[in-house]
Amino acid sequence: MRERSQARPEAGNDGLQRWKLIYDRILDISADGFLVVDEKANILDINRAYCAFLGIRREDAIGKYVMEVIKNSRLPEILKTGEMEVNVVHKLAKGQTPGNEKYVAVTRAAVKDEDKVIAAVGQIYFAKEMMDLSEKLQNMDIELNYYKNELSRVARKRYSFDNIIGRGKLFLEVKKIAQKAAKNDFAVLILGETGTGKEVFANAIHYASKRRNKPFIRVNCAAIPSELLESELFGYEEGAFTGAKRGGKKGKFELASGGTIFLDEIGEMPQSMQVKILRVLQEKEVERIGGYKTIPTDVRVIAATNRDPKALGGSALRNDLYYRLNVIQLKIPPLRERREDIRAFIHHVLRGLNEEYSRRVALSPEVFSLLEEYDWPGNVRELINVLESAYSLVDGQVILASNLPHHIRHRAERSHREPARSRPLSRTIDDIEKEVLLNVLKRKKFNCRATAKELGIHRSTLYRKFEKFRIRRDGEEIFNL
Repeated sequence: MRERSQARPEAGNDGLQRWKLIYDRILDISADGFLVVDEKANILDINRAYCAFLGIRREDAIGKYVMEVIKNSRLPEILKTGEMEVNVVHKLAKGQTPGNEKYVAVTRAAVKDEDKVIAAVGQIYFAKEMMDLSEKLQNMDIELNYYKNELSRVARKRYSFDNIIGRGKLFLEVKKIAQKAAKNDFAVLILGETGTGKEVFANAIHYASKRRNKPFIRVNCAAIPSELLESELFGYEEGAFTGAKRGGKKGKFELASGGTIFLDEIGEMPQSMQVKILRVLQEKEVERIGGYKTIPTDVRVIAATNRDPKALGGSALRNDLYYRLNVIQLKIPPLRERREDIRAFIHHVLRGLNEEYSRRVALSPEVFSLLEEYDWPGNVRELINVLESAYSLVDGQVILASNLPHHIRHRAERSHREPARSRPLSRTIDDIEKEVLLNVLKRKKFNCRATAKELGIHRSTLYRKFEKFRIRRDGEEIFNL
């Protein structure tokens, strides 16, 4: 039976000439070597790449017996046996190539007309070029893995549980549960007001888990229009709808394969989508829009909402989805319920700002008091914004009450006119003593002897006060650390 009979050349010289041009072009652009011999093993054709490899001219090779050009060619044997050899290693004869290469990979085959062998062809993969390409790919793979590992290391350090600020009893209990959650793959539901750090906990759980080297994909369910949410989560096939990208698009669940998907503000998700999310969690597979096959998923789900827990399972979140997500629950307390952590947050944010802008800005005692007494409805996020705002407005190196937003100053002034909030007497006395000490220091132009004399204390006592209130002098400024 004639091979590839469906692609026979057109009749006539013009047709044959056209096919010859196509054939020559294919051989010339190939990076592999090609060699064709007739039934007597004389060279019918040899392409440019093979000639360059052998260091010969094409016109000098055409018509010669193949063994005169390729000293240990096996094409004469292929003509006799009619067999085919695929990707075999061929050792080159010594001095066969200018570069003294030793090996090439070869595919050889006989060409038959009915049962008669009329020619043989060899395709040569140059070992050196293949090795060079392999080495380049290997180096790229090593470099890619290095950057992936480095990115993972930085992310693990940044989102480590050790970097989550808080020492209150309630907060430490939440942190303890989160650390346990990192050791398994169960769904997690994080509850908390806006700005309490729900995403920080989600990141910490992921980067402390066995999935740490796989993707962490965040989806803000409230920020994506409902009509686009399905395509964002599950992806779509090409032509699924007007405007669909060519080749389709992977959804967030596919992108998170092997890792974690964080569904933030899930209470804002339309109920029609909640049904589909529930199916994904139950069946562990997704189906793209416009697709007909299901795609298995291996994804750990962490969801978060700022809704009141009592509202969950009602109109905000379907009961069945709530119970599916609420395997492990984390309830992050608001900042007003963990006032003992406010000062730690302030120091953390200021330290970061000072490092970023190469400054040494600190807060006055009055500002510390104002910030600790404020209720922070926006929680940590609001505290960071307030500190950044004050930092940008300060003229010297000490943030004063005048640098704070009006609503915080106004609230403090109002609270002074109202009955004082219950607080330890020792803390009130310390704040007053510290403020008096700072005022005298500034008035005496930072002269410790004069300051101690006016206060009626010994200089050693003054230095102990510095340590107690974490006060130090740098040049002509006093820093309240």
